Amino acid sequence: MLAFALRRLLSTIPVLLIAVTACFFILRLAPGGPFDQERALPPEVLANLRAYYHLDDTLIVQYLRYLGRLAQFDLGPSFVTKDFSVARQLAIGLPYTLILGGTAFVVAVLGGIAAGIYGALYQNRAADYVIAAMVMAGLVVPNFLVAPILQLVFGIKLDWLPVGGWGDGSPRFLLLPVIVLALPHVARISRLMRGSMIETLNANFVKTARAKGIGRRRIILRHALRPALTPVVSYLGPAAGYLLTGSIVVEQIFGLPGIGRYFIGAALNRDYGMVLGTVIFYMVLIVALNLLVDLAYAWLDPKVRTR
Repeated sequence: MLAFALRRLLSTIPVLLIAVTACFFILRLAPGGPFDQERALPPEVLANLRAYYHLDDTLIVQYLRYLGRLAQFDLGPSFVTKDFSVARQLAIGLPYTLILGGTAFVVAVLGGIAAGIYGALYQNRAADYVIAAMVMAGLVVPNFLVAPILQLVFGIKLDWLPVGGWGDGSPRFLLLPVIVLALPHVARISRLMRGSMIETLNANFVKTARAKGIGRRRIILRHALRPALTPVVSYLGPAAGYLLTGSIVVEQIFGLPGIGRYFIGAALNRDYGMVLGTVIFYMVLIVALNLLVDLAYAWLDPKVRTR
Protein backbone atom coordinates (compact mmCIF):
# COMPACT_ATOMS: atom_id res chain seq x y z
CA MET A 1 0.00 0.00 0.00
CA LEU A 2 2.89 2.39 0.75
CA ALA A 3 4.42 1.87 -2.70
CA PHE A 4 1.02 2.45 -4.29
CA ALA A 5 0.60 5.72 -2.35
CA LEU A 6 4.08 6.92 -3.36
CA ARG A 7 3.40 6.20 -7.04
CA ARG A 8 0.16 8.16 -6.89
CA LEU A 9 1.85 11.03 -5.04
CA LEU A 10 4.74 11.31 -7.52
CA SER A 11 2.34 11.25 -10.47
CA THR A 12 0.65 14.42 -9.19
CA ILE A 13 3.81 16.57 -9.31
CA PRO A 14 3.79 17.07 -13.14
CA VAL A 15 0.06 17.84 -13.02
CA LEU A 16 0.56 20.54 -10.39
CA LEU A 17 3.49 22.05 -12.30
CA ILE A 18 1.53 22.21 -15.56
CA ALA A 19 -1.49 23.75 -13.83
CA VAL A 20 0.64 26.38 -12.04
CA THR A 21 2.42 27.26 -15.28
CA ALA A 22 -0.80 27.62 -17.26
CA CYS A 23 -2.45 29.74 -14.57
CA PHE A 24 0.62 31.97 -14.19
CA PHE A 25 0.90 32.87 -17.88
CA ILE A 26 -2.85 33.18 -18.49
CA LEU A 27 -3.12 35.69 -15.66
CA ARG A 28 -0.17 37.72 -16.93
CA LEU A 29 -1.47 37.76 -20.50
CA ALA A 30 -4.98 38.92 -19.51
CA PRO A 31 -5.67 42.64 -20.05
CA GLY A 32 -5.38 44.95 -17.06
CA GLY A 33 -3.15 44.83 -14.03
CA PRO A 34 -3.21 44.96 -10.23
CA PHE A 35 -2.50 48.70 -10.17
CA ASP A 36 -5.11 49.78 -12.71
CA GLN A 37 -7.56 52.08 -10.94
CA GLU A 38 -10.32 54.48 -11.87
CA ARG A 39 -7.84 57.27 -11.27
CA ALA A 40 -4.57 56.48 -12.98
CA LEU A 41 -1.45 56.51 -10.84
CA PRO A 42 1.40 58.88 -11.73
CA PRO A 43 3.89 57.15 -14.05
CA GLU A 44 6.76 57.32 -11.54
CA VAL A 45 4.59 55.77 -8.78
CA LEU A 46 3.43 53.00 -11.13
CA ALA A 47 7.04 52.35 -12.18
CA ASN A 48 8.14 52.08 -8.54
CA LEU A 49 5.32 49.66 -7.73
CA ARG A 50 6.13 47.45 -10.72
CA ALA A 51 9.79 47.46 -9.76
CA TYR A 52 9.01 46.64 -6.11
CA TYR A 53 6.92 43.62 -7.10
CA HIS A 54 9.33 42.69 -9.96
CA LEU A 55 6.58 43.11 -12.55
CA ASP A 56 8.97 44.96 -14.83
CA ASP A 57 10.98 41.76 -15.37
CA THR A 58 10.32 39.44 -18.28
CA LEU A 59 7.60 36.81 -17.84
CA ILE A 60 10.16 34.00 -17.73
CA VAL A 61 12.09 35.68 -14.94
CA GLN A 62 8.88 36.32 -13.00
CA TYR A 63 7.84 32.70 -13.49
CA LEU A 64 11.16 31.28 -12.29
CA ARG A 65 11.13 33.62 -9.28
CA TYR A 66 7.61 32.46 -8.42
CA LEU A 67 8.61 28.79 -8.67
CA GLY A 68 11.52 29.51 -6.36
CA ARG A 69 9.13 30.98 -3.80
CA LEU A 70 6.81 28.01 -4.13
CA ALA A 71 9.72 25.67 -3.45
CA GLN A 72 10.06 27.49 -0.10
CA PHE A 73 6.28 27.26 0.52
CA ASP A 74 5.93 31.02 0.05
CA LEU A 75 2.85 32.14 -1.89
CA GLY A 76 4.12 35.70 -2.06
CA PRO A 77 2.46 39.05 -1.31
CA SER A 78 -0.95 40.32 -2.27
CA PHE A 79 -0.67 43.13 -4.83
CA VAL A 80 -3.91 44.79 -3.75
CA THR A 81 -4.49 44.08 -0.05
CA LYS A 82 -1.79 45.91 1.84
CA ASP A 83 -0.05 44.38 4.85
CA PHE A 84 -1.54 40.94 4.14
CA SER A 85 0.33 38.16 2.40
CA VAL A 86 -1.50 35.58 0.32
CA ALA A 87 -0.90 32.90 2.95
CA ARG A 88 -2.31 35.16 5.66
CA GLN A 89 -5.52 35.83 3.74
CA LEU A 90 -5.94 32.12 2.98
CA ALA A 91 -5.42 31.31 6.66
CA ILE A 92 -8.19 33.76 7.60
CA GLY A 93 -10.74 32.33 5.16
CA LEU A 94 -9.71 28.66 5.37
CA PRO A 95 -11.64 27.65 8.53
CA TYR A 96 -14.94 28.93 7.10
CA THR A 97 -14.40 27.24 3.74
CA LEU A 98 -13.38 23.94 5.33
CA ILE A 99 -16.38 23.94 7.67
CA LEU A 100 -18.76 24.64 4.78
CA GLY A 101 -17.15 22.23 2.32
CA GLY A 102 -16.50 19.50 4.90
CA THR A 103 -20.06 19.57 6.23
CA ALA A 104 -21.48 19.53 2.70
CA PHE A 105 -19.20 16.59 1.82
CA VAL A 106 -20.38 14.53 4.80
CA VAL A 107 -24.03 15.36 4.06
CA ALA A 108 -23.60 14.47 0.38
CA VAL A 109 -21.90 11.13 1.09
CA LEU A 110 -24.20 9.96 3.87
CA GLY A 111 -27.37 11.26 2.22
CA GLY A 112 -26.45 9.90 -1.20
CA ILE A 113 -25.50 6.43 0.10
CA ALA A 114 -28.66 6.18 2.23
CA ALA A 115 -30.91 7.31 -0.64
CA GLY A 116 -29.20 4.93 -3.06
CA ILE A 117 -29.56 1.92 -0.75
CA TYR A 118 -33.20 2.76 -0.06
CA GLY A 119 -33.93 3.12 -3.77
CA ALA A 120 -32.26 -0.22 -4.52
CA LEU A 121 -34.18 -2.06 -1.79
CA TYR A 122 -37.52 -0.67 -3.02
CA GLN A 123 -36.75 -0.79 -6.72
CA ASN A 124 -39.61 0.28 -9.03
CA ARG A 125 -41.86 1.16 -6.10
CA ALA A 126 -43.32 4.48 -5.01
CA ALA A 127 -40.38 5.29 -2.70
CA ASP A 128 -37.93 4.64 -5.55
CA TYR A 129 -39.84 6.95 -7.88
CA VAL A 130 -39.93 9.74 -5.27
CA ILE A 131 -36.17 9.46 -4.72
CA ALA A 132 -35.59 9.41 -8.49
CA ALA A 133 -37.62 12.62 -8.90
CA MET A 134 -35.67 14.34 -6.14
CA VAL A 135 -32.40 13.15 -7.68
CA MET A 136 -33.38 14.54 -11.08
CA ALA A 137 -34.26 17.90 -9.52
CA GLY A 138 -30.91 18.01 -7.75
CA LEU A 139 -29.07 17.33 -11.00
CA VAL A 140 -31.01 19.68 -13.25
CA VAL A 141 -31.47 22.80 -11.11
CA PRO A 142 -28.15 24.70 -10.61
CA ASN A 143 -27.11 25.79 -7.13
CA PHE A 144 -27.11 29.49 -8.03
CA LEU A 145 -30.84 29.10 -8.71
CA VAL A 146 -31.60 26.86 -5.72
CA ALA A 147 -29.89 29.28 -3.32
CA PRO A 148 -32.15 32.35 -3.88
CA ILE A 149 -35.25 30.12 -3.87
CA LEU A 150 -34.32 28.69 -0.46
CA GLN A 151 -33.42 32.17 0.80
CA LEU A 152 -36.79 33.51 -0.35
CA VAL A 153 -38.84 30.65 1.11
CA PHE A 154 -37.08 29.81 4.37
CA GLY A 155 -35.37 33.11 5.05
CA ILE A 156 -37.85 35.77 3.98
CA LYS A 157 -41.31 34.20 3.69
CA LEU A 158 -41.16 31.78 6.64
CA ASP A 159 -38.39 33.58 8.56
CA TRP A 160 -37.00 30.29 9.87
CA LEU A 161 -33.37 30.65 8.83
CA PRO A 162 -30.95 33.52 8.13
CA VAL A 163 -30.51 34.33 4.46
CA GLY A 164 -26.77 34.91 4.75
CA GLY A 165 -23.77 35.76 6.86
CA TRP A 166 -21.87 33.72 9.41
CA GLY A 167 -23.42 35.18 12.56
CA ASP A 168 -22.29 33.33 15.64
CA GLY A 169 -21.30 30.26 13.62
CA SER A 170 -24.30 28.24 14.80
CA PRO A 171 -25.68 25.47 12.52
CA ARG A 172 -28.68 27.54 11.51
CA PHE A 173 -26.39 29.88 9.55
CA LEU A 174 -24.87 26.92 7.71
CA LEU A 175 -28.02 24.93 6.97
CA LEU A 176 -29.03 26.63 3.71
CA PRO A 177 -25.48 26.93 2.26
CA VAL A 178 -24.77 23.27 3.04
CA ILE A 179 -28.01 22.13 1.41
CA VAL A 180 -27.32 24.19 -1.70
CA LEU A 181 -23.75 22.91 -1.97
CA ALA A 182 -24.49 19.25 -1.19
CA LEU A 183 -27.74 18.74 -3.11
CA PRO A 184 -26.35 17.93 -6.59
CA HIS A 185 -23.78 15.55 -5.11
CA VAL A 186 -26.39 13.76 -3.02
CA ALA A 187 -28.18 13.17 -6.32
CA ARG A 188 -25.12 11.84 -8.16
CA ILE A 189 -23.97 9.62 -5.30
CA SER A 190 -27.46 8.18 -4.83
CA ARG A 191 -27.65 7.26 -8.52
CA LEU A 192 -24.28 5.55 -8.38
CA MET A 193 -25.14 3.76 -5.14
CA ARG A 194 -28.54 2.61 -6.36
CA GLY A 195 -27.22 1.08 -9.56
CA SER A 196 -24.27 -0.55 -7.83
CA MET A 197 -26.40 -1.91 -4.98
CA ILE A 198 -28.96 -3.40 -7.38
CA GLU A 199 -26.17 -5.15 -9.27
CA THR A 200 -24.56 -6.39 -6.05
CA LEU A 201 -27.83 -7.68 -4.59
CA ASN A 202 -28.30 -9.78 -7.72
CA ALA A 203 -24.80 -11.28 -7.49
CA ASN A 204 -24.37 -14.98 -6.79
CA PHE A 205 -22.66 -14.54 -3.41
CA VAL A 206 -25.63 -12.50 -2.14
CA LYS A 207 -28.08 -15.10 -3.41
CA THR A 208 -26.06 -17.74 -1.58
CA ALA A 209 -26.23 -15.70 1.62
CA ARG A 210 -30.01 -15.45 1.26
CA ALA A 211 -30.26 -19.20 0.72
CA LYS A 212 -28.42 -19.73 4.00
CA GLY A 213 -31.12 -17.77 5.80
CA ILE A 214 -29.05 -14.67 6.58
CA GLY A 215 -31.20 -11.64 7.31
CA ARG A 216 -31.47 -8.75 4.83
CA ARG A 217 -29.86 -6.21 7.17
CA ARG A 218 -26.81 -8.40 7.72
CA ILE A 219 -26.54 -9.15 4.01
CA ILE A 220 -26.49 -5.44 3.19
CA LEU A 221 -24.04 -4.40 5.91
CA ARG A 222 -21.62 -7.34 5.80
CA HIS A 223 -21.84 -8.65 2.24
CA ALA A 224 -23.26 -6.11 -0.22
CA LEU A 225 -22.21 -2.71 1.11
CA ARG A 226 -18.45 -2.93 0.59
CA PRO A 227 -18.48 -4.05 -3.09
CA ALA A 228 -21.37 -1.66 -3.84
CA LEU A 229 -19.35 1.30 -2.52
CA THR A 230 -16.61 0.91 -5.16
CA PRO A 231 -18.11 3.26 -7.81
CA VAL A 232 -19.17 5.70 -5.10
CA VAL A 233 -15.63 5.90 -3.70
CA SER A 234 -14.24 6.52 -7.19
CA TYR A 235 -16.54 9.55 -7.45
CA LEU A 236 -15.60 11.05 -4.08
CA GLY A 237 -12.38 12.61 -5.41
CA PRO A 238 -14.12 14.65 -8.14
CA ALA A 239 -16.98 15.36 -5.74
CA ALA A 240 -14.58 16.88 -3.23
CA GLY A 241 -13.14 19.06 -5.99
CA TYR A 242 -16.60 20.19 -7.10
CA LEU A 243 -17.57 20.98 -3.52
CA LEU A 244 -14.45 23.06 -2.92
CA THR A 245 -14.75 25.04 -6.14
CA GLY A 246 -18.53 25.30 -5.80
CA SER A 247 -18.13 26.76 -2.34
CA ILE A 248 -16.67 29.89 -3.97
CA VAL A 249 -20.05 30.66 -5.56
CA VAL A 250 -22.07 29.63 -2.50
CA GLU A 251 -19.91 31.78 -0.22
CA GLN A 252 -20.58 34.78 -2.43
CA ILE A 253 -24.34 34.18 -2.52
CA PHE A 254 -24.66 33.73 1.24
CA GLY A 255 -22.02 36.31 2.19
CA LEU A 256 -19.78 33.85 4.03
CA PRO A 257 -16.24 34.97 4.97
CA GLY A 258 -14.44 32.09 3.27
CA ILE A 259 -11.68 31.90 0.69
CA GLY A 260 -14.20 32.49 -2.09
CA ARG A 261 -14.61 36.12 -1.06
CA TYR A 262 -10.88 36.76 -1.39
CA PHE A 263 -10.67 34.86 -4.68
CA ILE A 264 -13.50 36.77 -6.37
CA GLY A 265 -12.11 40.11 -5.20
CA ALA A 266 -8.61 39.17 -6.35
CA ALA A 267 -9.87 38.09 -9.78
CA LEU A 268 -11.72 41.38 -10.27
CA ASN A 269 -8.71 43.43 -9.16
CA ARG A 270 -6.12 41.38 -11.08
CA ASP A 271 -4.34 40.47 -7.86
CA TYR A 272 -2.00 37.93 -9.45
CA GLY A 273 -0.54 36.70 -6.19
CA MET A 274 -3.90 36.06 -4.50
CA VAL A 275 -5.46 34.36 -7.53
CA LEU A 276 -2.44 32.11 -8.04
CA GLY A 277 -2.19 31.32 -4.35
CA THR A 278 -5.87 30.37 -4.15
CA VAL A 279 -5.65 28.20 -7.26
CA ILE A 280 -2.55 26.43 -5.96
CA PHE A 281 -4.14 25.91 -2.55
CA TYR A 282 -7.25 24.36 -4.11
CA MET A 283 -5.16 22.18 -6.41
CA VAL A 284 -3.05 20.82 -3.56
CA LEU A 285 -6.14 20.17 -1.47
CA ILE A 286 -7.92 18.41 -4.34
CA VAL A 287 -4.84 16.30 -5.11
CA ALA A 288 -4.59 15.29 -1.44
CA LEU A 289 -8.27 14.33 -1.35
CA ASN A 290 -7.93 12.34 -4.57
CA LEU A 291 -4.95 10.53 -3.09
CA LEU A 292 -7.05 9.56 -0.06
CA VAL A 293 -9.80 8.36 -2.40
CA ASP A 294 -7.28 6.25 -4.35
CA LEU A 295 -6.10 4.66 -1.11
CA ALA A 296 -9.69 3.94 -0.07
CA TYR A 297 -10.40 2.45 -3.50
CA ALA A 298 -7.30 0.26 -3.24
CA TRP A 299 -8.51 -0.93 0.16
CA LEU A 300 -11.91 -1.85 -1.29
CA ASP A 301 -10.38 -3.51 -4.36
CA PRO A 302 -6.84 -4.84 -3.72
CA LYS A 303 -6.37 -5.55 -7.43
CA VAL A 304 -6.02 -1.79 -8.00
CA ARG A 305 -2.70 -1.73 -6.12
CA THR A 306 -0.98 -3.78 -8.85
CA ARG A 307 -1.98 -1.44 -11.69
